[in-house]
Amino acid sequence: MLHPVTAFIALRYLGTRRKNRFANFVSLASILGIGLGVAVLIIVASVMNGFEKEVTRHILGMTSHAVMFRPGATMADWQEKLAQIESEQHVNAGAPFIRAGAMLNHKGNVRGVSVQGIDTATEHTVSSLPEAIDPAAFALLARESNNVLLGQSLAENLEVAVGDTVTMIAPRWSATNGIEIPKYIPLKVIGTFSVGMHDFDAGFALVSIHDAARFFGLGDTVSGIRVRFVDPALAPARAAAIANGLNSGIVAINWTQFHRNFFHALKSQKRIMFVILSLIVAVAAFNIVASMVMIVKEKDRDIAVLRTLGLGRRAVMLIFVLQGVVIGIAGIALGVVTGAWGASQADRVVAVVEDWFAIKFIKPDVYYIDYLPADVRPEDIVVIASIAFVICVIATLYPAWQAARTAPAQALRYE
Repeated sequence: MLHPVTAFIALRYLGTRRKNRFANFVSLASILGIGLGVAVLIIVASVMNGFEKEVTRHILGMTSHAVMFRPGATMADWQEKLAQIESEQHVNAGAPFIRAGAMLNHKGNVRGVSVQGIDTATEHTVSSLPEAIDPAAFALLARESNNVLLGQSLAENLEVAVGDTVTMIAPRWSATNGIEIPKYIPLKVIGTFSVGMHDFDAGFALVSIHDAARFFGLGDTVSGIRVRFVDPALAPARAAAIANGLNSGIVAINWTQFHRNFFHALKSQKRIMFVILSLIVAVAAFNIVASMVMIVKEKDRDIAVLRTLGLGRRAVMLIFVLQGVVIGIAGIALGVVTGAWGASQADRVVAVVEDWFAIKFIKPDVYYIDYLPADVRPEDIVVIASIAFVICVIATLYPAWQAARTAPAQALRYE
């Protein structure tokens, strides 16, 4: 058990000047090393958390929680199915949509796009897309035909401004003739949108659902129904159950499946990075071992005197364990404060470095977003600090054991 005498001696050893200045330097290096390791772990974990959170938010905002559709076919009875879906438990709302591939051309600039026909009256119930669009432009989409809203990056690639006209090249197919000559449809660009995800901003064109049905010859049918639940976590189980209950060959894809490989890779990368960066703390713990060994060698006579005064081996061992623990706690505290502050400033730092060196670390076409988010979670800090603390305690055991084995007679032989 911790006795006041052992605590007093341990803290006194930490506060007194040592003859061996190198030991002082190694102790300081240990604190800084542990602080660096903990800080880096917190920053990396926070960035990973923020990255996953932001990408999930953008995906949910554009794709809703689940999509119901018939593979290889359109949905003709969608009004009936929509009413049935909205009557299900935990379902907030549903909205029909049409999605098809096409090409846009403007003054020789050609881009392949995903044309999405939306119901402007119900779109806000299943996605946050209307929040990224000017209300006047969104209202105009429903009032007038042959209007289109383009993603910001797509508009820049096509060199299009609001008010310009683009030509949509829509494919045509018939059961008798197969592929036919495509349609060339002039569309007026009435606005742009930016949702913060490159996939959507660079590859989506929005039209009204009625225009989409006319462009692609779908009549009164739609591609499917987008569904929003009261809680996104319910989507994987509830979406599949609802699709099975519809009994019309309808299948469901929930938001976790849209980018399954991406989320799986992100979680795996987070675990691997955590293990690798934990080695920084382990290396700093070796410094604790080195400094404690030097302290034990320096204090061997003091240890011998304490032993002759009746201090037991366990108490001696506890003195040096406590010394190492205090060094570890100091480093952990430094790391937690630095890491939390560093995570909050990560985006600014990256922006400054990118500006200085004229490079782009966060490429939107690779990482889905064009900024560096961070989400500092208390549970991550507790886990990181606990692991660092355990490593520090383990690092003190060998030097403390060596101190406890000091023989008083041998240490005081020449005194």
